[in-house]
Amino acid sequence: MALTARGIRKSFGQNEVLRGVDLEVRRGEVIALIGPSGSGKTTVLRSLNGLETPDAGTIAVDGGPSITFGAPVPKADRFALRDRSAMVFQHHNLFPHMTVLQNVIEGPTQVQRVPKAKAIAEAEALLARVGLAEKRDAYPFELSGGQQQRVGIVRALALKPMLLLFDEPTSALDPELVGEVLAVIKELAEEGWTMVIVTHELGFARQVADEVLFLDGGVVVEQGPPSRLFTAPREERTRRFLDRILRPFD
Repeated sequence: MALTARGIRKSFGQNEVLRGVDLEVRRGEVIALIGPSGSGKTTVLRSLNGLETPDAGTIAVDGGPSITFGAPVPKADRFALRDRSAMVFQHHNLFPHMTVLQNVIEGPTQVQRVPKAKAIAEAEALLARVGLAEKRDAYPFELSGGQQQRVGIVRALALKPMLLLFDEPTSALDPELVGEVLAVIKELAEEGWTMVIVTHELGFARQVADEVLFLDGGVVVEQGPPSRLFTAPREERTRRFLDRILRPFD
């Protein structure tokens, strides 16, 4: 199993955002998290990557330690969790003072201690793969939003993670740029990368996901293959959400 999460809970002050989320991801599987704003989708991702510390629950990523939250977590376990996954953020989060190449090699050289020459060669190969070889010396402000997000994906791939996490990777893009980013993610899915994707692009989720989880109010209301969940949801709350999103003008 690439990822196992059990009973994940998280509150911010009096606001209980996650109320016992369970999630399993097999190697090579793509999981899409859908749901209304405020349902807890991003908090799930940030918990899986160690950017948020759950109040309770357990998480294990691809052979790493099973980390139990609710008590102090050893620093080594936190690092083990973060080392096994990489996140692509909604707003790119590139370092503005670094070139594209410098952004990509920063993690491998500074965190993973990869020799610089090797990191550069691997980064250049990845940039070429997504059509950005000629942008290696450009700065983020010189790129379109779609190009910046593709650099964000390359930066994640350069870490060679066991698990790729995408937090609404197209929501900050102009509509005409969405397709170029989704095409890269779809290619990764076809290559067998293990991914958890938070998205509002339901058509895309239907195409690439092996399993779709619908979250609302900090719980998984329903999950299933997209062929079933999008056409014959079993829960009334899921049906209302899909009716509002898929058929807003009927």
